[in-house]
Amino acid sequence: MTQQDYSGGHRSAGDLAILRRIMELALRHRWRVAIAAGATLIAVGLQLAVPRLLGDAIDGALLTLGDAVDPAAARQTLWATAALLLIVSVLRGAFTLAHNYSGESIGHLVGYQLRLDFYAKLQELNFSFHDRVHTGDLVTRGLLDIEGVRMFFNMGVLRSLLLVVLVVVGAGLMLSTDLVLGLLSLSFVPFVAFRSATMRLRLRGLWLRLQESLGELGRIMDENLSGIRVVRAFGAEHYEMDKYDQMAQEALGISRQRVATRSAHISLMTLAFFAAMALVLWVGGERVLSGEMTVGTLTEFLTFMTILQQPVRQIGMVVNAFARASTCGARLFSVMDIVPEIADGPGARPLEVTDGVVRFDGVSFAYEAVGAPVLKDVSFEVARGKTLGIVGPPGSGKSTIAQLLPRHYEATSGRITIDGQDIREVTAQSLRDAVCVVAQDPYLFTSSIENNIAYGNPWADEPEIHEAAGAAQIRNFIATLPERYETLVGERGVSLSGGQKQRVAIARAALLDPVVLVLDDSTAAIDAGTERRIQRALQDRAGTRTTIIVSHRLSALKHADEILFLEAGRIVERGSHESLMALGGKYAALYRLQTSGAESPEGVTEVAE
Repeated sequence: MTQQDYSGGHRSAGDLAILRRIMELALRHRWRVAIAAGATLIAVGLQLAVPRLLGDAIDGALLTLGDAVDPAAARQTLWATAALLLIVSVLRGAFTLAHNYSGESIGHLVGYQLRLDFYAKLQELNFSFHDRVHTGDLVTRGLLDIEGVRMFFNMGVLRSLLLVVLVVVGAGLMLSTDLVLGLLSLSFVPFVAFRSATMRLRLRGLWLRLQESLGELGRIMDENLSGIRVVRAFGAEHYEMDKYDQMAQEALGISRQRVATRSAHISLMTLAFFAAMALVLWVGGERVLSGEMTVGTLTEFLTFMTILQQPVRQIGMVVNAFARASTCGARLFSVMDIVPEIADGPGARPLEVTDGVVRFDGVSFAYEAVGAPVLKDVSFEVARGKTLGIVGPPGSGKSTIAQLLPRHYEATSGRITIDGQDIREVTAQSLRDAVCVVAQDPYLFTSSIENNIAYGNPWADEPEIHEAAGAAQIRNFIATLPERYETLVGERGVSLSGGQKQRVAIARAALLDPVVLVLDDSTAAIDAGTERRIQRALQDRAGTRTTIIVSHRLSALKHADEILFLEAGRIVERGSHESLMALGGKYAALYRLQTSGAESPEGVTEVAE
């Protein structure tokens, strides 16, 4: 399956293929599976022995009431039967424990492996996938769907084995003892099984609807918490509460339907069971009174019915386990089976950097969701020790160039090379080790400032981290914090200003000292004076790297060796700051606009991203 085949409810294979795939995951733990199956069979066998032993114990107790029987011998027989019944019950409990423990442990091992595989797949899927799939949906799959798959072996496979053996063997024993009473004892089974199955299927449909509602609730909460400052700034708390309450009411309504469905079906199943038991008591009681049957034998039938009641009710649970596993497995595997569009080819080799020359040769690109080309036949070259500046109006393709270079997206046509090596023919890891992009809106993790700076190189020494912070002009600010470099920045760096976050991100890149450094409007929230100091610090290392600066503020590009002015995805002007000013075109007009604060000249779009 390719990324284009992805859809929220699409099944990549038939139900049987999905269940077989889940079973293959469970069978990786063969010894545990063998122990679980063996314990289940032994537990069922011991359970089926209980009715016979209980019947014998009652018949033995009744014998002590007779005058012709030696009371001491009868009591001895009764005690022996009771002791045997106790031993069987204890053994049954022990093997049931082994059955449940082994089944659960296999399920948790399967869940553990699926979590790792699913998370690993999310790490390798391309930006284009994450652009169109909501995070809340992926979180739901990684939690609820894995849980549905995890429960399949214990609640589906082992319960099926238990039910089949218990019903088939137990029915055979009862029918061979008394055909009529056997049929009466089993009369509730078809009705309860049917009701249980239909109830579970109905509950499964409601569960899927509830799952969708809960996923939507998760998306609403995620967006609200991520944009809590915007919500507060515009006083939209009541609107957000109403939106959340509306979806919560929908989820509550579905939950009420689930409760009503379960209650109605359980009541009918209980009625059918007690009706069958009443018939067995009536017919069996008549036979006991007529001397055709002992009280112990009648007790065997009643005990067997009691034992059979709960497992038969679980038929619906088994059906639900199979249905839920196939549904959840399909949703889960639809993501895990995606083949990333951008991946190392069979002959990919590590990037070998010599001169650090970056070249775009006739590159065009269109985002899948947009369709129209964002870049059109873009060509340029920049070497180590040189700085390339890129400027243009919103939507001109500036940031797209920054994302194409580390191969976060694949160029639609054309060729991108570093030292003559096509980036599609080298390993992604070596490419991204050489190319570092600092975005305008950097992401900071909920950790210390030191850990955020050292994210790309966790083994960096303190002096290296401090030096990188100095280059990013953030060292003095860190010195004012109570815990300095150990200060937690909060979720997404919420405790820092936009400019401080950008400087931490620049320090993160400076620490790596990449061969190619791309600053994608990464100083937009930094004042002009600090920006100039950062530029000077980065220029001190410029001789060892290739630098590309994307900016809407032309003061950040004046020192660049070459500047590209993009418009509608094409390079419309190029040259140094001096040559572009002498040209008197769009760049010159924009520069005069930014330095004088005058109104935008005709034909020039003010850049403000």
